[in-house]
Amino acid sequence: MRTSILLLALATSSAIAAEERPEDRWNLGDMYASVAAWDQDAAKLEAQLKAFAACRGHLGESTARLKSCLDAFSDFNKRYARMETYASELLSEDTGKPESLELQEKSHALGAQLSEATAFLRPEVLKLGRAKVEELLKGDKSLAIYAHAMDDIVRMAPHTLDARGEGIVATFELSSGAAGNTYRIMSNADMPWPTVKLSDGKEVKLDQSAYTHYREVANRDDRKRVFDAFWGKWKEFERTYGVTLTEALKKDTVYTKVRKYPDTLTRSLDANRIPPSVYNTLIAETNKGLPTLHRYFRLRAKMLGIPAGEMRYYDIYPPLVESTLKYSLDQAKTMTLDAVKPLGEDYGKALRTGFENRWMDAYPRPRKQSGAHMAGSAYDVHPFVLMNFNDNYESVTTLAHEWGHAMHSYYTNKSQPFINSDYATFVAEIASTFNEAMLLEDALKGAKNDDERLLYLGSALEGIRGTFFRQAMFAEFERDIHARVDKGESLSGKKLSEIYGEILRRYHGEKEGVVKIDDTYTVEWAYIPHFYYTFYVFQYATSIAASSQFADAVLKGQPGARDKYLKLLSSGSADYPYELVKAAGVDLASPAPYRAVVGRMNRVMDEIEAIEAKRNRK
Repeated sequence: MRTSILLLALATSSAIAAEERPEDRWNLGDMYASVAAWDQDAAKLEAQLKAFAACRGHLGESTARLKSCLDAFSDFNKRYARMETYASELLSEDTGKPESLELQEKSHALGAQLSEATAFLRPEVLKLGRAKVEELLKGDKSLAIYAHAMDDIVRMAPHTLDARGEGIVATFELSSGAAGNTYRIMSNADMPWPTVKLSDGKEVKLDQSAYTHYREVANRDDRKRVFDAFWGKWKEFERTYGVTLTEALKKDTVYTKVRKYPDTLTRSLDANRIPPSVYNTLIAETNKGLPTLHRYFRLRAKMLGIPAGEMRYYDIYPPLVESTLKYSLDQAKTMTLDAVKPLGEDYGKALRTGFENRWMDAYPRPRKQSGAHMAGSAYDVHPFVLMNFNDNYESVTTLAHEWGHAMHSYYTNKSQPFINSDYATFVAEIASTFNEAMLLEDALKGAKNDDERLLYLGSALEGIRGTFFRQAMFAEFERDIHARVDKGESLSGKKLSEIYGEILRRYHGEKEGVVKIDDTYTVEWAYIPHFYYTFYVFQYATSIAASSQFADAVLKGQPGARDKYLKLLSSGSADYPYELVKAAGVDLASPAPYRAVVGRMNRVMDEIEAIEAKRNRK
């Protein structure tokens, strides 16, 4: 379900926004007036699932029978998508409310029931065979909306079990996230966070939120203290996190064998029919682009006043440009609306509607979920955006990012029937990073001075480093460790740190004298939650590469570029994601998009160096 598109870098804040207005809180009542109304829909869903059992063994009896079963399937999945979104977002707005946690647990249990109740569908369709399915679909034009979904089932024939086997696999859904859940509880609730004393005498408890804040402080010695204490604590639990992640990898290998795939990478990508060449080309081209990343680190060292060859891993987070500029929520909305004007009046009107009708929960509050995300699965309602806006430019880019997701859901839900309204992450992150690219270009045009330009350019550099190079680095690590477990190799926390450390040092140019990395910091893999979402992070890197090309084409006014992009946003899952992106003009199995984003990074650095050179001449 497309219920939560996570922002990669989760910015946290415990401050309460003094200026919060009622219109700055979302209105979940657009989905359900109350939990009692949700419970009524839950009863309807359970009744629908019981009735759906009558379809078992009868899908191929006639076109009419197939239609009634598929329509029922679509309807109760649509109902559950709204229910799951409501339960999830009710908890997001107050994570300490027991009643909301209970509702989410009820939602998860219903999801498991749904999986079990529908487990027979795929093997039964497969038993009918492609020829019979196509014959039934041709019997009623209204069934055309199911053609892609049926094709997606039929093509998986070599990897699908019989009804009994699929039912058994479905029962394992209740424990499928055990390793990830253990990680989340351990890393968020049970870790004995260290306390560090800073140079000004202040003592700070370094939980994850404090770490993301204090790793950016100006005092270099304090940054080292923060890194040493934070990663030292993770190092103490290296064995535990090694067991947890290895268990997740083993479970993936079991599913790979059950589904009869040669390796987990192929199985994972085949869920959306993404060619493995996309993944492998990304990593190959990223490695070719490492001199550009190293150029960035050298530029960063120079701008931070760090002597050549002395940059350390704890120097990669402080902002390149210190800025006192503040942006109100209303300013951020206006900047985003101005930035997306090249997409046309309809896009801007839809975005403004969302801003004005409480589709967003904007400000941080105690116990509110940290970070930012978009929930777009309430098909007959509208998307919902969660943020923790804190008045800086990063918050402006986050707003543009999340509303890129929201507009993607808006256009897809508007254009596609529910059965085709979901979309893959492979496409999702294009919509968000496209908006970031548009925001940058518009902000640069309106910059009042070089300091402001440097703020925007520095933010863009960090975006490319964090979204392209860092995620590709994670992807390379993930490919390596999955391949090892697929081949039967045993892993430990120590071994995982060795594997991650080699990749980390290569990406940061340690041999070239660019960035020095202490052994303790190589336990960073244990901190990354995305490794529990099999082969997920690579899509951030492919998406920013694709969106860079799309944004460039739209901004240049290339004929048809805007229409192709909006068609991509409107396509949902009407086709496979790689094919949709390719039809819009970008082939992510080719080197071109990755070379384009590397080229963009070089151009940004050219402009920064030109500004710095001008200042030095004065």
